[in-house]
Amino acid sequence: MTQPELEERARRVLEACRRAGVRLALAEASTGGLVSACLTDIPGASAVVERGFVPYSNEAKTEQLGVPVELMVAHGAVSEEVARALAEGALARSHADLGLGETGIAGPSGGSAAKPVGLVYLAVARRGGTVLHERHLFSGDRTEIRRAAAARALELLLSVLERG
Repeated sequence: MTQPELEERARRVLEACRRAGVRLALAEASTGGLVSACLTDIPGASAVVERGFVPYSNEAKTEQLGVPVELMVAHGAVSEEVARALAEGALARSHADLGLGETGIAGPSGGSAAKPVGLVYLAVARRGGTVLHERHLFSGDRTEIRRAAAARALELLLSVLERG
């Protein structure tokens, strides 16, 4: 995924948010704020991006977004449950309409047989609505995995926006 491709996806998300009157809160662990950066690289993004969190450590996930320690102990920081909790926490701690939660293992180390490098969980929570989640296994080096996760996060946001 190239930077121009990420930028184009970010533009599409911003346009869809503007049309729908939707604001975003983003909680990005393994991408380290890459989705937020792609969106805020575009002039006028402040009308859509309400705030972003980079809860890289487990402590930050709990302190910033209220992810229960017990949830991470039971399922691991890289899990569907934690991605959902990140998305819901971003909503609870913002004035946004949609919350994105992202957690994964970008590598090159930190993976295991059960949770290999490249494993990423994404979740989008709608205020007063449902939470949509996805599990992905991306390949490549650290940069490629982070870019692929950011690209898929933007596509997931776009698909939620298009559904209405």
